Amino acid sequence: MTSTHMDKTGDGAGRKGFVGLVIGAVGVVYGDIGTSPLYALREALRPFAADGVHEAEVIGLISLMVWTLTIIVTFKYVLFLLRADNDGEGGTLSLLALLMKKMGRNVPVLFFAGLIGAALFIGDAMITPALSVMSALEGLKLVTPAFAEYVPLASAAIMIVLFAVQSKGTAAVSIFFGPITVLWFLAMAAGGVIHIGDDWRILEALNPINAFLFLTHAGSVGLIVLGAVFLTVTGAEALYADLGHFGRRPIQMAWFVLVFPALLLNYLGQGALVLAHPEAATNPFFLMYPDWALLPVVILATMATIIASQAVITGAFSLARSAVHLGFLPRLRIKFTSETNTGQIYVPSVNLLLLVGVLMLIFSFGDSESLATAYGISVTGTMVISTMLAFQFLRAVWGYSLLLAAVLLLPLFIIEVLFLAANLLKVHDGGWVPVALALAIMILMWTWTRGQAYLKRLRANNEIPLDSFIRSIERKSDHSPVTVPGTAVFLTSVPDRTPNVLLHNLKHNHVLHEQNVILTVWTEDEPYVPDSRRIKISQLSPRFVRLDITFGFMDDPDVTRALALCRESGFKFEIMRTSFYLGRRNLVRTPNTGLPAWQERIFMALEGLAIDPSDYFNLPSNRVVELGEQIAI
Repeated sequence: MTSTHMDKTGDGAGRKGFVGLVIGAVGVVYGDIGTSPLYALREALRPFAADGVHEAEVIGLISLMVWTLTIIVTFKYVLFLLRADNDGEGGTLSLLALLMKKMGRNVPVLFFAGLIGAALFIGDAMITPALSVMSALEGLKLVTPAFAEYVPLASAAIMIVLFAVQSKGTAAVSIFFGPITVLWFLAMAAGGVIHIGDDWRILEALNPINAFLFLTHAGSVGLIVLGAVFLTVTGAEALYADLGHFGRRPIQMAWFVLVFPALLLNYLGQGALVLAHPEAATNPFFLMYPDWALLPVVILATMATIIASQAVITGAFSLARSAVHLGFLPRLRIKFTSETNTGQIYVPSVNLLLLVGVLMLIFSFGDSESLATAYGISVTGTMVISTMLAFQFLRAVWGYSLLLAAVLLLPLFIIEVLFLAANLLKVHDGGWVPVALALAIMILMWTWTRGQAYLKRLRANNEIPLDSFIRSIERKSDHSPVTVPGTAVFLTSVPDRTPNVLLHNLKHNHVLHEQNVILTVWTEDEPYVPDSRRIKISQLSPRFVRLDITFGFMDDPDVTRALALCRESGFKFEIMRTSFYLGRRNLVRTPNTGLPAWQERIFMALEGLAIDPSDYFNLPSNRVVELGEQIAI
C-alpha cells in the first residue's frame, strides 16, 4: 500500500466519498471525546457540592472546558499535529518512527518517550470502555433507581460481548458507527440549545478571562478541578492516531462543522441548567432531557460509548502491530479481519489483556464516579509525550529554530503539564491504576527491546562472518558438502554473519543446496513501503544470494508474496522446490551475563508468547524446516 495525497488529506475522493469520510471520522475519531459530556461537568462540580454551587464556579468551569477544547483539540491536534504525518500516518509511534528515521534510532530520550506514550495509550484503552459504558448505563438510574446495583453487571456483559466479536471484524457493523455518532452529537447539541436559555449568563464562559479568574480565586481546589476539566478532551489523541484511516481534511471538517459546535452547545447548556437549578449538578447531562426522552437518550448514549470503546480497541490493535514491527514487542499473532482494509486487524493477546483489564476496573471501582478519579493520568501523559515529540518534529523535520519551536509549543507544554500535575493528585484515589498499568507495559517493552539488542550483539560477536564462510565453502575439496537440487532460504537478523541454522544444517545433514538465499526482513521507520522498494537482491557467489525484504511498520509482513516479486527482478525459483530454514531459540538463563535476573525471566516469558516466524511471515508450513539452537542469556 502506498500513500497518496488523497490518503493524507482526504482530497480527491469526490464529493460523495469526502462526505463518507467525514461521517466515518465522526464515528471512529470522535467517538471517545463525544462521550465526555456524560461525566466531565459532573466530576468538575463535585468538589463544590458540599457548600453548594455558585455562579462564578459554574461559569469559570464551563469557560475552562470551552478553552481547553479550543487550545488542546483545535489548535494542537486539528490545526497542527494533523499536519505532522509520517507518510499519511499519525499517532505517537508513527511520529516516533519518523523522528528515529531523521535523528537515528540511538536517541534514548526519543526511545523512552515512545515507550511511555505507547504504554499510556494501552492503559487508556482499558479505562475508556469501562468508564464510558458505565456512565451511559447509569442514566437508567434516573428512570428506575433499582437499576443502580445492576450497572456493573450490565457493563461487564456489554464488554464481554464487544471483545468477543473482535475476532469477526467490525467491517459489517462499522458502516453504522458514523450515522449513530452523528445522531448522538445532534442529540447533545439539541440538549444544549434547549437549556442555554435557562440562564443566559452562561455565555460569559466564552470569555477566557473567566477561566483565568476562576483558577486564581479557587486556590488549591482549582488544581484539583483541573483534573476533572481535562476529561473534556479525553480521546483527543484519536484525532492524530486515526489520521491514516480518514485523512486530514475529513477529520478537520468533522470537527469544525459538527463535533466542536455540538460539544460547546452541550457544555453551555449543562452550565445554564446548573445555574438555574443547582440541584442538577448531581447529573447535569441526563437531567437536560425530559422524562419521555430519557430512555432513548440512554440507549443512544450506550451505543455511542460502545462505538467509542471500539475505536479505542482498534487503536490498541494498530498500536500493538506498530510496536511489534518497530521491535518493541515480540511477534504477536495478528489476524486480518477484512480482505480490503489492512487496518482491520485483530490481535488475540491484546484483546484478552484489554478484556481482563476492563472487567477488573468495572468490578473494582463499581461506578463511573469512582473510576473517573483514575481517568486522565494516562491521557495527559500521552499528550505531554506527543508535545515533546512534536517539538523535535518542528526542529528535525520542518527545520524550525529552537526559539521558534519553543515559542509555538512551550505554552501548550506548560498547560498540559499543569493538567498532568492536577491528575497526579488523584493517584491515591485510584489514579495509581493507569500509572501501574503503563509502568508494567513499559517495562515489558523495554525488556523485550533490551533483550533483543543483547541477542543481536551476542550473535554478531560469536557467528562467523558470512563472506569468510562463503569463501571457504566455495573452495573445492574432498570435504566439501554434497550439493543437492533446490533452493534453501535461511532467515537471519544479522545479514553479514553466517546464520546458525545454516551451520547446523551443514553439521547434521552434510549437504548444501544448489541455491542458498540469506534472507533478512527489515522494518522501515515509515508506515508503508511500495513494492518498487520491497526487495533487494545481491549475488554473493555462484551458490549464495543475499535477499533483503523491506516492510513498513504498518505493512503486512508477507514474505511469500514478497518473494513472488523476485521473479520480476530476474531471480527465479520454484516455491515447491524451496525449503525455509528457521532457527528455534531455546533460551537458557545463566548468571552474570546479559540481562539482570528479573529481566531475564520477563524476556523468556515474552519469548514464549512470540508466534513462530513461519506464521508471522506467512511462510508455507510444508516447506519450513526448524532446527533448534541453545542460547545462554
